[in-house]
Amino acid sequence: MDLLAQVLVNGVLLGGLYAVMALGLALVWGVLNIVNLAHGAFIMVGGYVSWHLYTYLRIDPFAGLPITAAVMYALGYATQRGVLNLIVRSPMFNTLLVTFGIEVLLTYLAQLAFSADFRAINPAYAGTNWQWGPVVLPVVRMAAFAMAIALTVGMWLFLLHTRLGRAIRATAQNLVASRLYGVEPRHLYATTFAIGIALAGAAGGLYATVSQLNPYIGAALTAKSFAIAIIGGLDNPLGVLVGGLFLGIVESLTTLYIGPTYADVASFGILVLVLVVRPTGLLGKAA
Repeated sequence: MDLLAQVLVNGVLLGGLYAVMALGLALVWGVLNIVNLAHGAFIMVGGYVSWHLYTYLRIDPFAGLPITAAVMYALGYATQRGVLNLIVRSPMFNTLLVTFGIEVLLTYLAQLAFSADFRAINPAYAGTNWQWGPVVLPVVRMAAFAMAIALTVGMWLFLLHTRLGRAIRATAQNLVASRLYGVEPRHLYATTFAIGIALAGAAGGLYATVSQLNPYIGAALTAKSFAIAIIGGLDNPLGVLVGGLFLGIVESLTTLYIGPTYADVASFGILVLVLVVRPTGLLGKAA
């Protein structure tokens, strides 16, 4: 029973990180109708930005997240206005090709800059744990989980209660009507994509505190984010949070009872089941 409790806690902590990883992908997909195959590569770049801030400037990885998010926001805005805006009305296959090309470019630029060596952020408190009954709570994972929850809830409140958030939701629902109310689509699309990439960068910074970075993790992170966004629902940040927590728990239980080899099999098996039973996601709204 103690082992099961520990595994469930680990799954919840992992799921919070999964949720913030998928949040940016769901936002971009839901508003711009772009399946960003470079999403995982942007997470990887964000991880390296945080690693650089910690290694060379001695900025705590959690305190440095706003800097990481700002850098990634600028990169995302430039990428959308300079590249993706040219094909935003093209068939989805074209956007898949372009974002795949961006993913390859970012991967090889990261290899050129950082080599293929594994890197991680290990602050002084990395080995500190809290004991809660029979359950061990690693401080770094708890901090990453808390930050992930804060980002997810903050994005939900931003979309609901700010002028820009309402404009983003309106554009996702009806582009023509939103333009009649004064929304400028090109700037809004670039801003939305930039916010998504800023969230990906923050997720990368959190990921680097609990796992290892290398230039080739992007494809796996994109696939995981894709699964969580579908399971949770593209139109609800809280749905993405639920999807991430659900997937984290499923993977942890699968690892315990079947083996770590089958964790990804369970994840994508759940994805297929959700697509068959509830295509809008666990908390997504039916059209």
